[in-house]
Amino acid sequence: MTPAPASPDESPADLGSTLTRSQRLDRLPFTRKHGKLLGASGIGWALDAMDVGLISFVIAALSVHWGISKGDGSLIASAGFAGMAIGASVGGLLADRIGRRSVFALTLLVYGLATGASALAMGVGALIALRFVVGLGLGAELPVASTLMSEFAPARIRGRVIVWLEAFWALGWILAAVIGTFVAASGPTGWRWVLAVGLVPAAYSLVVRWGMPESVRFLEQKGRHDEAESVVRSFEESAGLDAGAASADSSAHTACESAHAAGGSGHAADGSGHAAGGSEAPAARAAATVSAAAPSAVGEVPAADTVRTGGIWSTALRARTAGLWAVWFCINLAYYGAFIWIPTLLVERGFSLTQSFTFTLIITLAQIPGYAMAAWLIEVLGRRWTLTVFLAGSAVAATCYGLADSEATIIAAGCALSFFNLGAWGALYAIGPELYPTAVRGTGTGAAAAFGRIASMLAPFLVPVLVVAGGQVLAFVAFAIAFALAAAAAFTLPEQRGRALAE
Repeated sequence: MTPAPASPDESPADLGSTLTRSQRLDRLPFTRKHGKLLGASGIGWALDAMDVGLISFVIAALSVHWGISKGDGSLIASAGFAGMAIGASVGGLLADRIGRRSVFALTLLVYGLATGASALAMGVGALIALRFVVGLGLGAELPVASTLMSEFAPARIRGRVIVWLEAFWALGWILAAVIGTFVAASGPTGWRWVLAVGLVPAAYSLVVRWGMPESVRFLEQKGRHDEAESVVRSFEESAGLDAGAASADSSAHTACESAHAAGGSGHAADGSGHAAGGSEAPAARAAATVSAAAPSAVGEVPAADTVRTGGIWSTALRARTAGLWAVWFCINLAYYGAFIWIPTLLVERGFSLTQSFTFTLIITLAQIPGYAMAAWLIEVLGRRWTLTVFLAGSAVAATCYGLADSEATIIAAGCALSFFNLGAWGALYAIGPELYPTAVRGTGTGAAAAFGRIASMLAPFLVPVLVVAGGQVLAFVAFAIAFALAAAAAFTLPEQRGRALAE
């Protein structure tokens, strides 16, 4: 990582230990600019969730209005997941080559246009083909967005920020449930209007492409140092640091570390910081706040994280890659097996289409407190324990849902499943990008997501088989086992709380 440019007055000794641009980002507080980036990424995330959620309502509606079989419904769902598997892998590779922002915008454009075109489908075959194209964009968008946000979030709250990002998934699903309940169930053509809403991401792609910054780490990897410096300074200015104050702060922090190493009190560094900007100036006060937090905020990079050769299956990374892949596979199998089929399975239990969609909407609302709890715990218990606990809770809730036999127990168990499962998703997206160095971060997160999509392709076909063999009880017990296996795999992952992202 290239060090930040030093001020003209810095000594050669200071030049060697000046904070890198990544460290300058890590030490900042959460600013308005971080909030704008989170909001922009989150809207894309919510639109993705809305599309994934809407297809479950579309399948339920088509089973009533077109009389499609469970096999046709499975093909429609699995076609999208097949596209997501390819999209996640290719998207991650492209993000490491052409940039996170560009791939993010491209994915929104692809799946937005394809979803809108799906509204015009005249048969199951056309809908299946278009869902595959939709999946290409959906699969690439999620790991790329989480990688981009991870590379900007301050180190001390990175996990919490990524759970906040993942919480936008709940907003998208709630929006899908509302649209599904009041539009998809409105009549024979309601599902077409539902899919027409999917054009929104295509328009939003322009906002992403021209309104979001590119990853500083990516820019430096490509030798675009002037652009990287410009982005970092814009975030420092948002924190109340002008260019001069930021540079002085960097020098002051270096001098302070040197003084402590020599056994000094550090007052000389403090004095130089005051001299640089004036003790009462807002920029100087901001610089002092940031400087004081810097040592703990920047954190340390574990030796395994500094690997630069061998890719995600190198000796240093293979164990975490295997563990991450296992979690992704099991959580996808259980999550999509359950939530894609819940509206249809409720109809099979004798509930009307409107009742089914209403129950699903209520269950979906429980995602919000799940994300909120995960966002708090992830910086208290850490990533590994938070992910493990929420996956274990998902296993218990899935078993309870399979055994539920009344409206009250169905809704209660469904809400518990929604709470724990989506909290687990938040923790998973937080830990993934932290496991890899910059050169393979997009590849690592994308490859794990792609492997998980194999399970999401299998899940829609697995559910009808399990229901025929042993009813809904067997199906949800199988999901509980998958969640339990994911919890075991999650516990093997290294704890990354408070650690700097590897370069």
